[in-house]
Amino acid sequence: MERRIGQPPGPPSPRRGGVPVKWLLGGLAAAALLVFGGPWVLFNVIESPAPPPLHLPAVGAAVVPGPVSGSWRVTTGSEAGYRVQEVLLGQHRAAVGRTSRVSGGIVVSGTTVTNAEFSVDMADVKSDQTSRDAQFRGYIMETYKYRDARFRLTQPIQLGSIPDVGTPVTVQATGDLTMRGVTRGVTFPLTAERAAGGIDINAAIPITFSGWHIPNPTFAVAQVGDSGTLEVLLRLEPSS
Repeated sequence: MERRIGQPPGPPSPRRGGVPVKWLLGGLAAAALLVFGGPWVLFNVIESPAPPPLHLPAVGAAVVPGPVSGSWRVTTGSEAGYRVQEVLLGQHRAAVGRTSRVSGGIVVSGTTVTNAEFSVDMADVKSDQTSRDAQFRGYIMETYKYRDARFRLTQPIQLGSIPDVGTPVTVQATGDLTMRGVTRGVTFPLTAERAAGGIDINAAIPITFSGWHIPNPTFAVAQVGDSGTLEVLLRLEPSS
């Protein structure tokens, strides 16, 4: 139809096969959200937060105290693993891996811990990311060659007195820590508590990766510092 002289032009007709402007703007907005907000949404909405540090469990009020002297072994409920701070796609988060495959025990004579040895199956440590676990077992810890991490007490721990049931006591522990085939002396605080028929022990040991020849776990999209924490929760029962 011809436009009459003096008649204002009407709105342009959409082209066949063309993309409406509002769809184009919506696509650009979605792309911007994916690029700039995607990591935040992934780590703060979609994924679960990292588990809190290991800590001593609550002790019931009706616990009957028993003797402390003797041999104690690791039992169900024990855990060990790592905690490191990483920056992944611009987001700061804690990377945590754990295993319940912990073995070993302690010997108490009077008010002195005379012996303690523990072993952790590093090949069984798992986090919330299978790709991280594969890197941990391979390049980082080489668990196919160095499967276990071990701790052996080298100095007796003097308790001074036997604490009441449900009363935590914090002492210094000194010993040899072996990881990735390297043994180094460490001293760290640990907290122990008498529980129902047993003893609970909790410790967080600072680890500098280079001290045990552990490669820095930084890779393409994740940056990690040069240190982390070895977390331990030991639940002990009397050895039979």
